[in-house]
Amino acid sequence: MIKFFESAIQNLNGWGIMVFILILGSVELFFGLLEGKWSKNDKILDIVCLVVPRFIFSALIGFFSLKVLPFILPGLKDAFAWIPFTLGFFIILVTIDLSQYWYHRLHHQIPVLWRFHRTHHSARYMSVVVNSRQNIFYVAFLSQFYITAALVYLGLGGPALLFNGFQTVWSYACHTSVKWDKVLYRYKVLHPVAWILERLLVTPATHHAHHAASHGDGVGYYKGNFGGILFVWDLIFGTAHISRKFPKQYGISNYEDDPWYAQWLWPIFKSPVIGSELAKDGPEVKEEENELEVIQELQNAYIK
Repeated sequence: MIKFFESAIQNLNGWGIMVFILILGSVELFFGLLEGKWSKNDKILDIVCLVVPRFIFSALIGFFSLKVLPFILPGLKDAFAWIPFTLGFFIILVTIDLSQYWYHRLHHQIPVLWRFHRTHHSARYMSVVVNSRQNIFYVAFLSQFYITAALVYLGLGGPALLFNGFQTVWSYACHTSVKWDKVLYRYKVLHPVAWILERLLVTPATHHAHHAASHGDGVGYYKGNFGGILFVWDLIFGTAHISRKFPKQYGISNYEDDPWYAQWLWPIFKSPVIGSELAKDGPEVKEEENELEVIQELQNAYIK
C-alpha cells in the first residue's frame, strides 16, 4: 500500500491525480458533505467534465507541442535548459499563475465570456469535482496548457511538470468541501501561519468565498478572489477578501438548473430553460438581484 501511494505521488501528472480525487471525493461522500445537493444532472456534468477533457486535450496539447511550437519557435528548443531548476520553477509559477488570474478575472467581468465560465459557478455545493466543472471551451483556451507546453519545449520540462502537479493538487484541495484550513483559524497559536498562508496561497476559505451565492455580506465575494494558486495577485490588484469564514450557500442566485449538455457544450447546445443565460437569445448576463435582498433570503433560509 505504501508503495502504491509513493507511485501515485510520483505520477501526479497522470493517474496519481485521479487517486487524490478519489480519496477526497470518498471523504466528502462518507461524511455526507454533498448530501441532498448533488443532483443527477450535477453528477453527469461533474463526471463528464472530470473525465472526458483528459482524453481530448491530451491530443490537442500533444499536437501543439510537436507541430505548432517547432513551427512558431524554430531553433529555440531547449533554449532555456541552462536555467537552474529552482529559478525555472519560480518563472513558471509567476508566468502561468498570473496569466490564469487574468484569464479567470476577465471571464467574470466580460459578459460574453461569463457564459463560458458560468458552469463552474452553477454548483450549489463545493466539492473536489467542482474544480473540473467547466465549459469545454473555457478549458480549451486555458492559457496554462499552452504556456506549460511552450516552457517544456524551451527546456523547462522538469520545473513545468513539478509545477503542474503542485497546481493541480492545490486547486482540487481548495475546491473540496473538506475545509482543512479551519484548524489554522481555530487555534490561536496557528494564526501567524494562517496569516502568511492565506496571503500567499489560495485557501479553501478564500476560494469558497469566490463561489458564494452572495456578495457583500462579509463572507461571500464572487466579484474577487480570482487567484488560482497565488493569492498575492488579488492583494496586488485589489480583488482580495479574507474573512476566514465559509459561505452558507454556494452557486448562482439566478441559476435555472440548465441541463448538463448545455452547460458543458454551450454555445453548440443551448439550454431549453427560457430566460437562461445559456438559452437561445438568452441574456449575456442576467440583471443581478439586489444583493441585500439576496443576503437576507439566504439568512432566512439558513435560520429555517
